[in-house]
Amino acid sequence: MRDRAVRERAVRERAVRGVRGAVARLRGRGAGGRGARKGWALAGLLVLGAVTAGCGIRTTSVPVDAGAAPSRLPCTLSGQDASEAPAPTTSAGPAVPVRVYLVCASALEAVERAVPSPSGRPAGEARSATARALLNQLLARPSEQEREAGFASHVEPPLAVSAGRPGDPAEVLRLSRQPEDLPATALSQLVCTYAENGVAAGDGTVVLGGPGDYPVRRYVCPAGQKERPESPVPTRSPAAGGGTGPGAPGSPPGPADSGSPEAGGKEPGATGTP
Repeated sequence: MRDRAVRERAVRERAVRGVRGAVARLRGRGAGGRGARKGWALAGLLVLGAVTAGCGIRTTSVPVDAGAAPSRLPCTLSGQDASEAPAPTTSAGPAVPVRVYLVCASALEAVERAVPSPSGRPAGEARSATARALLNQLLARPSEQEREAGFASHVEPPLAVSAGRPGDPAEVLRLSRQPEDLPATALSQLVCTYAENGVAAGDGTVVLGGPGDYPVRRYVCPAGQKERPESPVPTRSPAAGGGTGPGAPGSPPGPADSGSPEAGGKEPGATGTP
């Protein structure tokens, strides 16, 4: 350490002598002229070298702990191995495990939850009961562990879901707000959660309507929607019974579309065709 200090002092002294010499030569040449400007620039570099040698950051072979490097949100939860978890239960009794889609790092990621088991109920009633339980999970604030991992939910109250009205197809669910009026990310969460937990129709679509007389729509959750949940949720041809009257005509669902009026738009009184 003493030898290093001696060497550094010698370097500083040489730098100072060089600066003094350069200044003396400049005074002899005069303050103007191209050569003088170059000389002043050289003097400035020498001053900078002296300062750097005197108080710069020194290299060292000893590792220095600079703290943890910044990292992205993990978007993973420890201890979520369904194969090793005990049978889930809720305050209402036996429960079934479900996958709920929350937002993390601008994408949809699934987390494990448990909802009351709908076993023993008729199919339609079981579907609406599961849909309500799943919506409650999306409306609830993520747990502390989920929040620390970066998870959040864009589904906000007030929002409720119920079975379809008379004349609706059996798989229809009615929200208390028009689905197309929800923020795109919130609707993506809802559709993708419903699509994977026994709420979807036989063709894999999630058939949603609202409180108004607008046609219901068949929403889908492709892989790309989970990656960009802020984009409009794609739909297929609307289900039969898009209007409010019974006996609406129907036909098989067609290819996915972007939710145009012909595919169940927002014109009041329109009649949907499957």
